[in-house]
Amino acid sequence: MSKEILDKGLEKTKTGIFSRISRAVMGRSRVDDQVLDELEEALIASDVGVDTTLKIIERIEARVARDKYLNTQELNRFLREEIEALLQENTSTNQIIPFDFTKKPFVVLVVGVNGVGKTTTIGKLAAQLKAAGKQVMLGAADTFRAAAVDQLTIWSERAGVPIVKQPMGSDPAAVAYDSLSSAIARDMDVLLIDTAGRLHNKVNLMNELGKIRNVLQKLMPDAPHEVLLVLDGSTGQNACQQAKEFSKVTRVTALAVTKLDGTAKGGVVIGISDMLQIPVKFIGLGEGINDLQIFDKKAFVASLFER
Repeated sequence: MSKEILDKGLEKTKTGIFSRISRAVMGRSRVDDQVLDELEEALIASDVGVDTTLKIIERIEARVARDKYLNTQELNRFLREEIEALLQENTSTNQIIPFDFTKKPFVVLVVGVNGVGKTTTIGKLAAQLKAAGKQVMLGAADTFRAAAVDQLTIWSERAGVPIVKQPMGSDPAAVAYDSLSSAIARDMDVLLIDTAGRLHNKVNLMNELGKIRNVLQKLMPDAPHEVLLVLDGSTGQNACQQAKEFSKVTRVTALAVTKLDGTAKGGVVIGISDMLQIPVKFIGLGEGINDLQIFDKKAFVASLFER
């Protein structure tokens, strides 16, 4: 995770959260009920989410009750520790891309509603994997929008990786099956499959994701190895709602939160990871290929709290 890209990308969130927290503790020598009330408001306003905020406040209250004179300097340190503890650990030891390359091809099913930056995330991921020396293939299983296939084709050319696609309106499961067949035949390391992004409350989309999973398992019983849900961080609590809906109907194993550079709602990363107990593996901090960063919770929290 590049510190420079991270600090720049989180600037708006940092300013938003920390101007509020600073106002809550300014001029106070110790943490009292008023400080806690204002801190609660600051966290909710930063889209950390009500449940996660209450969890943080309860833990601080317990600490205050125990230590009696918790001062505002200690509050900052404790807040940092609590937020870090709530973010799910990305347990992958691979420092280039957090995927298990012993599984070949490593199949990633990418899900999420339209407009969250799903196709762009796939393209950036493909380019980074290719740069790291991996053989990558893309599968264009979002066959409902011509623009989705065209956009993914442009990214495949930009990244210099092959793509499997069929005419618009084709069966998405058939495209997924062909993509995996081709990836196996060509000895690919990673297969990234794009899926349709119609709204998360449409039952047929969810049935379709189940169908794609079933056909992949005919060729590779443990596929997909990762179901990556892409969420737009700038939509705040709406992203939380989408995450809940998707996790009800498909086993989401990792999150990518995009567009954090354009919003003060970066606190949503904390709330979503805590709510779903799913690790955030990538965050999008800008337009450039390298602005898709592997998520490191320690670096993320450190960046938020740096003055």
